[in-house]
Amino acid sequence: MNENQASKANLKSSNVVWSDTSITKDRRDDLNQQRSAIVWFTGLSGSGKTTIANALEQRLHKNTFRTYLLDGDNVRHGLSNDLGFSDNDRTENIRRIGEVSKLFIDAGVIVLATFISPFINDRKFVRNIVNQTEFIEIYIKCPLQLCENRDVKGLYKKARTGEIKHFTGIDSPYEAPENPELTIDTSKLSIDEAVDEIISYLIKNAYISVNRKQRITQLLLGCFSSKKSPA
Repeated sequence: MNENQASKANLKSSNVVWSDTSITKDRRDDLNQQRSAIVWFTGLSGSGKTTIANALEQRLHKNTFRTYLLDGDNVRHGLSNDLGFSDNDRTENIRRIGEVSKLFIDAGVIVLATFISPFINDRKFVRNIVNQTEFIEIYIKCPLQLCENRDVKGLYKKARTGEIKHFTGIDSPYEAPENPELTIDTSKLSIDEAVDEIISYLIKNAYISVNRKQRITQLLLGCFSSKKSPA
């Protein structure tokens, strides 16, 4: 089942038809000189997902790659502001994020998605609605105690006192990835070291290229040369 078939399988109306467009994902990737994908950061609250994703985006942006960071809290201010933290609401939240991320992929953008996303099946859903190589799962591994010690937002303290219900790691489970593309242990690696590992993976698997700027310059020069009038 391809990505469009996967979406069609859940349609409530039979009168909706997919419209193909002239400018394809591959053409947008060629224009951007990168391979679009979802870089999905999963892990406990306080593990370092957003911190690492933000540092990664800065590094990529500095080198002129097209990116967008989808943060779990930010999304709940708009797209998912009608959802709570029950198991069903968490699943629906990830479904929405998956579909939004899929649109970004089609636009030729590298999406950095930072979500606790505690359930294996929910992350598998996102993986299955895009092409096989377009979902990069990164497990941000960190011991619960260290996450609690960090607790910048004070959420663990509220969860321990019962002020917050359904909090992952306390009274709601977290299902660690079984076979992620990368595991980053933030109890051992610095932010820069974590970003280095991710950048190395992206280069090794041809999502980005160290020669990108040179190739873009060559393409531009080629365009200008082809427009010159004959002598």
